[in-house]
Amino acid sequence: MADHRLQVFHTVATHKSFTKAANVLSLTQPSVTYQVLQLESDLNTRLFDRNNGGISLTKQGALVFDYAERILCLSSELDNRISELRGEISNSLVIGASMTMAEFFLPRFLVEVKVAFSYIRPRLVVADSESIRSLVANRELDVGFVESPLDQPDSDAITCCDDELMVICSPNFPLANAMEIEPSQLLDHPYVAREASSGTRKFTNTYLRKSGINPKDLNVVMEVGSPGSLKDVLETGLGYSIASHASVVMEQHLGKLIAIPLKPRLSRTLSMVLPTMKYRPLHVVAFIDFAKKRFSECHPRRDNIRSR
Repeated sequence: MADHRLQVFHTVATHKSFTKAANVLSLTQPSVTYQVLQLESDLNTRLFDRNNGGISLTKQGALVFDYAERILCLSSELDNRISELRGEISNSLVIGASMTMAEFFLPRFLVEVKVAFSYIRPRLVVADSESIRSLVANRELDVGFVESPLDQPDSDAITCCDDELMVICSPNFPLANAMEIEPSQLLDHPYVAREASSGTRKFTNTYLRKSGINPKDLNVVMEVGSPGSLKDVLETGLGYSIASHASVVMEQHLGKLIAIPLKPRLSRTLSMVLPTMKYRPLHVVAFIDFAKKRFSECHPRRDNIRSR
């Protein structure tokens, strides 16, 4: 029910780009620009400053953004409350997840959700952590699961569990017999990296820098775009990588890969992120409560014994 121009303006401001907003809204860029100009005309004020090829909110734009946030939230709340009063409770739940979360943490959990709440119909969107956080902040996802540090001011975050990252390699790789590995030892061996936008890679690079290692000094022999592809490459013995321990449990049991702890250990927090709002539909609240309970029960243990 809210003015569509507010939605367009809010999307542009969130993504700091007319082009990105057009892609998100499935509109042409001229249409997005026109609607923002119309809103500026009606309000008789400039909402964006253009500089160095980018845009930023003016003082008036920041004020309008704050009100747009609240108006859009109330509009969504009104639609949902009317639907609930009519007995038309929505069963659609749009879930976003980073690749690691989507492949190794969520599949069984989503089956449990269907068993517990047969009326909920989950739809999973997979992207890198940065994109998932952005989609949640823009209310295009009901909930997101990410494994990288959280710095999104327009989202609420709930800690799910911890995940340890380890050196992963084949049993025949030169590092395979080590009980633990210091970052400096990684420089002498070929490294298979995740793509640049990967939350795992960004988190690993931060760890390496804190350990005095420039990630650019690693001998990167290949980049791959998914955890599954990464494991396939590592099994050939081409190189090592740093990845979630949880992602290679099956390969460890089969003797295809080995996971070796880093020294000092490298762990991260897996989080559930939610759009900031006072009201959420009942089925979303039910999902959140169920997720918090299940993740607290299934908290991964930090095992100090390397699996062979």
